[in-house]
Amino acid sequence: MQIQLNGQPHQLENPLNLSELLDSLGFAGKPVVAEINCEAVLPRNFPTTEIKADDSVEIITLAAGG
Repeated sequence: MQIQLNGQPHQLENPLNLSELLDSLGFAGKPVVAEINCEAVLPRNFPTTEIKADDSVEIITLAAGG
């Protein structure tokens, strides 16, 4: 299944929810902001938000600094 991940083509072997996608990308437990098809997804909804073929997924990591 093909999706767009941060503007680049990305192949998924199996359908995933957003939490599973983040885990597979190494973002488990890290603060991130996620959008699917230009719609923000709240972190509490990551486990129930299914990624579908041709979805556009944007993931932004949050970092503190000064």
